[in-house]
Amino acid sequence: MNTDFIKTTAAAMLLATSPLLLAEPATFEVDDEHFSMSFEIMHIGYAPVMGMFREVEGEFVYDEETGALSAGQLAFKANSIFSNHDKRDDHLRNKDFLDTGKYKDITFVVTGFERTGDNTGIVTGDLTLLGQTNPVDVDVVLNKAADYPIGHKNYTLGISASAVINRSDWGMTYGLDQNLVGDEVKLRFGFEAIKDTGWL
Repeated sequence: MNTDFIKTTAAAMLLATSPLLLAEPATFEVDDEHFSMSFEIMHIGYAPVMGMFREVEGEFVYDEETGALSAGQLAFKANSIFSNHDKRDDHLRNKDFLDTGKYKDITFVVTGFERTGDNTGIVTGDLTLLGQTNPVDVDVVLNKAADYPIGHKNYTLGISASAVINRSDWGMTYGLDQNLVGDEVKLRFGFEAIKDTGWL
């Protein structure tokens, strides 16, 4: 029996299972070129108005080995709101709604994560809007995790997410008494996040 071969193989197996070589938490940066965030809110009970925020910054810390999301933050630029109607967008930016002259960013800071399946989970976080902060649960789906096939070629996560909030919880009450604008806001996200290699 080749004892040298056995020793070499055993050493390789030990190294492969060493904690130093196991996956560790990594920082992923949101790719603002591949990010979509939409909102939907009912207008006078007739039909939902749909829109989006076109500018966002963010990053999070994720451990693929354990499925743990330990930190993260998204910042939406309030002034980047777009609903395909200039006059309405101006109204959304004023004090009746987002008050973008005073509050530049809408932020979401991760406070917890519960894994619900192989590629699903619930992210808990604090959403700050109009200077007020409330907890929000976001349903997330990890669509794909792999080296990117074109462009930057870095390891990338593809994620879909959704949440439902009541805007009145943040003091945004314009149009509620007259039932002109709904209280419930449906949010949907789709984005890619690139692993920070430390040398980019």
